[in-house]
Amino acid sequence: MRKSFEAPRGARQRPGNGSRRRTWVVDGLTFSVRRGETLGIVGESGSGKTTLARMIVRLIKPDSGEMHFHGHDWLRAQGEELRTLRSRIQMVFQDPVASLNARMRIAAIVSEPVAIHEPHLKRRERQTRTLEMLKAVGLGTDSIARYPHEFSGGQRQRVGIARALILRPDLVVADEPVSALDVSVGAQILELLDRLRRDFSLTLILISHSLPVIAQLATRVAVMQGGRFVECGTADQVLRSPEHPYTQALLQAVPQVRS
Repeated sequence: MRKSFEAPRGARQRPGNGSRRRTWVVDGLTFSVRRGETLGIVGESGSGKTTLARMIVRLIKPDSGEMHFHGHDWLRAQGEELRTLRSRIQMVFQDPVASLNARMRIAAIVSEPVAIHEPHLKRRERQTRTLEMLKAVGLGTDSIARYPHEFSGGQRQRVGIARALILRPDLVVADEPVSALDVSVGAQILELLDRLRRDFSLTLILISHSLPVIAQLATRVAVMQGGRFVECGTADQVLRSPEHPYTQALLQAVPQVRS
């Protein structure tokens, strides 16, 4: 897959664009995700991770390339096929504040995907699903009538996770899900994601700039630099015996605690 944006003067360009200046944010990625695994994508800010995440869930359209999901052409899907596939691929966003509508109560936020994709469900059934999902992410029934500003950052991210999982998707893309949280709270959210992955038989794509975050959950790791994957492999292989200089540099930059 490839994706470019208009670039300021002096930015990296790809030949053949004439006078129109472009920077290639995602440049020729090919990868697959196995059912039930956690694929960790790691790289510094500006490496193209978030652009890739948004292409995977079709929030933005790639310039070229293909994406296939359970035998379906995800990029060409339309109508009812697109509607069905959207319910099976969900996203957890980086900012738990910006991703939640401040004017909506938690019950409405979490149940909104059900109202859109399963309009035949009665109100009581939607409420039951909402309460079950809030319980699954560690929030009490008293939260349904509250607003996002009444919660901590970690609790708001739990609401975002509940919203992403209420449709029982097959694939969840978590884009920097703990970067806006304190370390201890972030660790709790990562543990929650891993437990939910097992409980709901999810496939998870975890995107982060932090190798320790990726190391906590990933079964496979892809290292991203300049819009490309420079190294891919099992988590043990990439994190313990990296081959690419960029991966080695990322590991060397991780603070070491010594007693």
